[in-house]
Amino acid sequence: MAPTPASLQRLHLIATGGSIMHNLALALHRRGAQVTGSDDEIFEPAKSRLAAAGLLPAAEGWFPEKVTPELDAVIVGMHARADNPELLRAQELGLRIYSFPEFIYEASRDKQRIVIGGSHGKTSITSLILHVLRYHKRKFDYAVGAQLEGFDLMVQLSEDAPIIIIEGDEYLSSPIDRRPKFHLYQHHIGVISGISWDHINVFPTEEDYREQFRIFAEMTPKAGVLIYDQNDEQVQLVTVPTTPDVKYIGYGPHENKVRNGKTVLITKKDEEVPIQVFGEHNLRNISAAKEVCKQLGIKGKDFYEALATFKGAARRLELVGEGETSVVYKDFAHAPSKLKATATAFKKQFPKRRLVACLELHTFSSLNPAFLPQYAHTFDAPDVAVVYFNPHVLEHKRLPALPAEAVQQAFQRPDLKVFTDSKALAAFLHEQNWQDANLLMMSSGTFDGLDLAQLAAEVTK
Repeated sequence: MAPTPASLQRLHLIATGGSIMHNLALALHRRGAQVTGSDDEIFEPAKSRLAAAGLLPAAEGWFPEKVTPELDAVIVGMHARADNPELLRAQELGLRIYSFPEFIYEASRDKQRIVIGGSHGKTSITSLILHVLRYHKRKFDYAVGAQLEGFDLMVQLSEDAPIIIIEGDEYLSSPIDRRPKFHLYQHHIGVISGISWDHINVFPTEEDYREQFRIFAEMTPKAGVLIYDQNDEQVQLVTVPTTPDVKYIGYGPHENKVRNGKTVLITKKDEEVPIQVFGEHNLRNISAAKEVCKQLGIKGKDFYEALATFKGAARRLELVGEGETSVVYKDFAHAPSKLKATATAFKKQFPKRRLVACLELHTFSSLNPAFLPQYAHTFDAPDVAVVYFNPHVLEHKRLPALPAEAVQQAFQRPDLKVFTDSKALAAFLHEQNWQDANLLMMSSGTFDGLDLAQLAAEVTK
């Protein structure tokens, strides 16, 4: 019999401090399971959230003695290494070992599984679907990679929900399972929002990367549904309708108008629906979410009714401050395709305002000299374009030094401002004239602790 959240009562999480892993720990604890965990570094907000639930490890580090024969299973996060002492102990004892996606699959075997994949947009699409389902009081489980407004956890596993909505990451499942996460969920309804080469440390060529999405598309079962961005050239290469028993649904950006910096959707009945997000990429995300919701029995008018109150996923074009002549947004964008989409959308939304945009290079791919040329002309939209990175991150990732000139050349923008000191970056931003100007901060990091709230207050005063 397949294990469920109810049948596995004694669980140990290796790398419990991760963004999604600590949410899983909290979700399992809420279900009544006995949960323990370990990690060699735990940051906020995971630290406080685990502590409040009584799940924070007494000390950081790895402790093989925590892994005992009494455990029902061990769940290992991607942050752990293959030679992790706790993982080795679990293998030695012959315990059941799951990666995060394996566990989610086993816990949802009897549910309809909707998996949202893609290089960009998957968090926003997943968030949209969850918002609409919750608005209409539908029962559902979920696993999503960002904190959402109105949801206290990023993971929910229950016994009675008939469906589960999963953000399908293409990165590896665990240190001992090199399969992409979204291959393990075995979707009934799949989405591919777009394909743009990423994770160069795992997929060394664009072809290797694209192949993972082809496998995902071909995993769509009989009577299953594959929903895809019909305008994305890379997606078109992997979503060729080859299986007659699969329903293929292509989508594009939703019809819309922009008035005074606000986006309004135009429905098929020529009705106008004001929304709180903007940009062509979000208009595509809305179309994808609408198609998924349609498959789940949500009618168009009900979808739009719920959509009007959707504010977006955390850190996805999130409003930080607003004044009479300026706005400040932060965004998770860091990959080339995300950077271009976000910066272009922002400029189009406020065409009469000067745009100052800052990108932090923070991931292995974004800091890798072999990958940097992928950023060519992706940062052309801003009036003032700024790139920041911390040289210590390069050292930590064992990458070579990155001269400012090399970054400018990679972006194909000679006037690109490059900073390697967060205080110097802050000083530069404080010096700018913010009359009729907007600020956009983009990173998967924190600009090394830059106080964005204080900066936003100064920009918008």
